[in-house]
Amino acid sequence: MLTIVHIINGLESGGAETSLFNLCTYDQKNRHIVISLVDEGRYYSLLKEKNIEVYCLDLKGKGLLVKKLYQLYRLLKKVRPDVVQTWMYHSDLIGGVIARLAGVRKVFWGIRNSILTPELSKRSTILVSRICSLLSYFVPYKIICCADKALSVHASLGYRRSIMEVINNGYVLSKFNQDSNLATDFLSEIKYEDTEVLLGCVGRFDPNKDHKNLLNALAIVKKQGLNFRCCLVGNQMTKDNPQLRTWINSNNLDQEVLLIGLRSDIPAVMNAIDIHILSSVAEAFPNVICEAMACGTPCVSTDVGDAAIIVADTGWIVPASDATLLADAIVSAIKAHSDKSVWQQRSAACRSRIVDNFDVEKMVAAYQRSWSSTL
Repeated sequence: MLTIVHIINGLESGGAETSLFNLCTYDQKNRHIVISLVDEGRYYSLLKEKNIEVYCLDLKGKGLLVKKLYQLYRLLKKVRPDVVQTWMYHSDLIGGVIARLAGVRKVFWGIRNSILTPELSKRSTILVSRICSLLSYFVPYKIICCADKALSVHASLGYRRSIMEVINNGYVLSKFNQDSNLATDFLSEIKYEDTEVLLGCVGRFDPNKDHKNLLNALAIVKKQGLNFRCCLVGNQMTKDNPQLRTWINSNNLDQEVLLIGLRSDIPAVMNAIDIHILSSVAEAFPNVICEAMACGTPCVSTDVGDAAIIVADTGWIVPASDATLLADAIVSAIKAHSDKSVWQQRSAACRSRIVDNFDVEKMVAAYQRSWSSTL
């Protein structure tokens, strides 16, 4: 049994946080300890419920930064982990350097991004990633990327290619499964009648998600006379978001778009919708596509990160930032949905694609093999 210390930026909802939680709870071979660089988040209590040790440094709070970094150093000296697994750029930099100073040789970095541009990324994030590219020759023992696209992008940025590998996210397929009861409950809640194709997009309000392009595409679909409704699910996807309301009104989509907001029952959402749409301009390994497909829901997605690899021949892939092509794909999906027997075959293929390639057990086994290479 190895002692693995995870260092992550925070514990709010997100793809990295979900993967960390799944890894810690489904890996029964090793001992896991989690350190958040900031305060408690959604996953703090969930990890504690699973008897995982969790520490929060609160680097953004009051108090001397040097003192808090020294606390991290002392904690690592006390625990003496076999492996330190960091997640995302700031954790790679801070956690990686402090871990090496504390005498930990087996530092595994985690990269979960596939695009770094001034338009879509914070300056501080770009700066930290550049520093990490230089330190990648000295600090990490190995660098784990969540997607093929993430590896190729960061190798081109100067990261040490020889120690990089890809471990895709894994999903709890007993949770993300085809369940008509979950669908019925959600449809009843939103007062949906089975007279329209129900589209859905799960994702927080963020420039990278490009909801403006999605709404522009839906306006084109509406002009073609197709009958649909679309659920927008995620943080800030509510009527209280003035920018979102403006885009909806300008596209005359008040009757077609349902603003659902943040939900904890994503499997119910994925079971209820007929087609999931990802309109992002930047992703690495988009979780929502895998979650939708695991529930048997075909996807229309922009060609970002590893989306095309995940979807394969089960759905539709279009270039990012092109409302016309996105609309064409949505129209094709809606028309395909009208043939129920063929659609059922497509739905089954979606589920099989995730079961065969992206089960949580596969992710856990891959991390176990990688960490065990340190022995």
